[in-house]
Amino acid sequence: MTLKQLEAFYWAAKLGTFAIAARRLHVTQSSLSKRIAELETDLGQLLFDRHSRRATLTAAGEILLQKAGTMLEFEREIRSSLASQELQVRGVCRFGLTELAATTWFPAFAARLEQGYPDVVLEPTVALSRPLEVAIARGELDVASIAGPFSASEVQGRPVADIEFVWTSSPSRLRRRTVLSPGDFEKHPVINNTQDSGLSAAFESWSRANGIRVGKTIQCNSRAAIIALTIAGAGISFQPRDYVQPLFDHGSLIPLESDPPMPRLTYNLIWRRDDERPLIRTIVNLVQDEADFGAANVIWTTGES
Repeated sequence: MTLKQLEAFYWAAKLGTFAIAARRLHVTQSSLSKRIAELETDLGQLLFDRHSRRATLTAAGEILLQKAGTMLEFEREIRSSLASQELQVRGVCRFGLTELAATTWFPAFAARLEQGYPDVVLEPTVALSRPLEVAIARGELDVASIAGPFSASEVQGRPVADIEFVWTSSPSRLRRRTVLSPGDFEKHPVINNTQDSGLSAAFESWSRANGIRVGKTIQCNSRAAIIALTIAGAGISFQPRDYVQPLFDHGSLIPLESDPPMPRLTYNLIWRRDDERPLIRTIVNLVQDEADFGAANVIWTTGES
């Protein structure tokens, strides 16, 4: 019995599939299966029910799972006592991001991480909030920044920002500082994220609470595309105020008012509850220092004097 065999068994059991566990451990699926098979041979017990589509534990596997977790935790404690925190921070971090985070604070964060922890390799994935949460729960991602709350029992998190949103329009569609009435939402198409977005959920909650009916919705999974559609006059959209301030200054977009106003939205950093690696603790702490969601899109502001 080896720690690598126990590690392969533990994560396959925790994550429910050999494929995701192999990606979590950065090994091939065949290597992970071989380690588990060797462990079963050594123990003389089948640990997984091979007739199930998921990695379902046998009775022996259930007993071993708790013991394996204790042994792996003991290994982490030994390593922690023998090496400094900085020396332990290495490996691949699969980082999930919404488009807002990817184009504001994440580039500066990545540069700071490279300077301070050159042995860490970032693998960013840009997606909407709900798929990112699912990927964290499944172990397909290590850390993710999402809009709005999270609910998966496997996930824990910290708030990292509280963002003000404002309705926007092309100046060709509405006048600056127009106060949107319920009738305006039936008259003007609302350009919004798809259902997998935390922003879409926030809008639905706000409109339902205030009895607002939308006549036409244009759904899109890209914030850049939503902004471009708004600039082109295809409809109205709500945007992070600071993020689009350069477009207000340029005159491409104009801010609108609504009564009641859109609520502020909390952004959270999330990761698995059972992931206690120093790498994850370091990433979480650095994000809290670096995450500036109030910044404008870094591409729009490049070259400004």
